[in-house]
Amino acid sequence: MDYLVNLSTLPQDSQSPERMAREGVAIRRALPPEFRLITGWIAEQFGEGWASEASVAMTRQPPSCFIATREQKLVGFSCHEATARGFFGPTGVDEGLRGLGIGRALLFASLNDLKAMGYAYAIIGDVGPSAFYEKAVGAMPIPNSAPGIYAGMLKS
Repeated sequence: MDYLVNLSTLPQDSQSPERMAREGVAIRRALPPEFRLITGWIAEQFGEGWASEASVAMTRQPPSCFIATREQKLVGFSCHEATARGFFGPTGVDEGLRGLGIGRALLFASLNDLKAMGYAYAIIGDVGPSAFYEKAVGAMPIPNSAPGIYAGMLKS
């Protein structure tokens, strides 16, 4: 099922900047020269499908992919405008670093970028952890949105 986020009522992300600083994590927009490193890491950690979507986000100008780094190593990513306009995702965080707020910080980076691009709403396609998105940004399920944009997608 897809979820909808009202970007005009997006709460302030008061937790992430301080929390990320304490954890030694930097959140920033990906740079084109990092393309292969980022998409390779995503493919290893999360699969070729997500790496393909990130490839599209990385080739936008400016890239619509944000990354989280810690000690000069990639530890997470978020993309938007990859599979469809106004869509958030995919996003992922290194399994050993989950629970530190990195996913939340990446979510806010992407959603705030969509808001700056002029979108009033964002769609989170094929939501996994729905409770997380509901709590973090007030996301709501979109009725009749399944199977959604990924229906009929080729599988390896």
